Amino acid sequence: MSAQEQGSVPHDLNCLTIHELEKHAEMRMDKQTRDYYNEGADSGSTLLENTLAYNKYRIRPRVLRDMSQIDTSVSVFGSRNSVPIGVAPTAMQCLAHPDGEVATARACGKAHIAMGMSSFATSTLEDVAVGIGEHPHVLQLYLFEEREHSRKLIQRAKKAGYKAVFLTVDTPMLGRRNLEIRNQFKLPKQYKIANFTEDSGSAATETVMDGSSSDSGKEEKKSTSTKGYHDGKQRRPPTGPVTFHTHAPNPTLSWDRDIVWLKEECSPEMEVWVKGVATAEDAQLAMHYGVDGIVVSNHGGRQLNGSLATLDALPEIVEAAQGKISVHVDGGIRHGTDVFKALALGADFVWVGRPVLWGLAYKGQEGVELCLRLLSDEFRLCMGLAGTVKVEDITKEYLVKIDKSGFVSRL
Repeated sequence: MSAQEQGSVPHDLNCLTIHELEKHAEMRMDKQTRDYYNEGADSGSTLLENTLAYNKYRIRPRVLRDMSQIDTSVSVFGSRNSVPIGVAPTAMQCLAHPDGEVATARACGKAHIAMGMSSFATSTLEDVAVGIGEHPHVLQLYLFEEREHSRKLIQRAKKAGYKAVFLTVDTPMLGRRNLEIRNQFKLPKQYKIANFTEDSGSAATETVMDGSSSDSGKEEKKSTSTKGYHDGKQRRPPTGPVTFHTHAPNPTLSWDRDIVWLKEECSPEMEVWVKGVATAEDAQLAMHYGVDGIVVSNHGGRQLNGSLATLDALPEIVEAAQGKISVHVDGGIRHGTDVFKALALGADFVWVGRPVLWGLAYKGQEGVELCLRLLSDEFRLCMGLAGTVKVEDITKEYLVKIDKSGFVSRL
């Protein structure tokens, strides 16, 4: 039963949809933060298509079924999640609200919803683990060329009870984000990239993008970071304190070397997933190398502009997986019906990113709770009106696809 049906949580009459939540957030975020969170790579066409892809499908509702007891819950990482929705890992949430990732974690724990934690968070992974409590949380990982940084993070995540590592595999180099460049984005002085302060030991922990400290002039030598490069003979890894632009992109990542290493480091406490798979071929390689799960993702449209929307990429990956490996998807989800459509196309679970940031900007923890409640209630209503009482009932039989001419085809 939804919160509204139970009567325990009244509607926020100023915000009844995710679209309205986005508008409220826009008014509360400064331009730098708003642009950083909301833009995609280059022209933003893939960012837009992630959302529009859901409009290609219509739901085929079934009737005269007993809908008096609907179960929206699913099992994920060994626990029961209230809905097949998780909060995707997104960086630097203190930009949206001073409580940042900890507020998001508390909202997730309260809603019994899994949370992803970004490597480049503005709260420590330990604080987030405390905030979410016993409910599952996973660590999004950029595997750095200097593995010791990543090894330390993995060990801390193990101790803090994280259930899995989501290795980001779609950033051998960074997509071009023009507003980020124009705004010369820097993390404000009052915040830091919390999980790498021990590695840096300098004012560069206050920066994130280009390796130059926001504390003008002070400790200039100590706080300079440089990108990796190939000198013609060998690869030179990034140097200096960990920053996003210098350390996150890793062009050296490969299946045969890095997945094996990562599985050894994470075993036995944490599963290893790959986040950023967009083709059947890479899904097959993921299975070959023994990863525990796949997240179909294009980094929120922030990497390769012109790539497939995640919903469009999903069916071939589901077909390649053949039920042998879990397949999750993120990108473009703005309504509970979108969750239903993704599951009908074969996803086991979905992850939601930007709407959670909008909720955080709107009212902190309360705003994240609102975001999760809107999506959960919409999803439950969709299940009931479509004629499904359990998540496992949702299959492609409940969808049709609309082509550009408006013709309908069964899947």
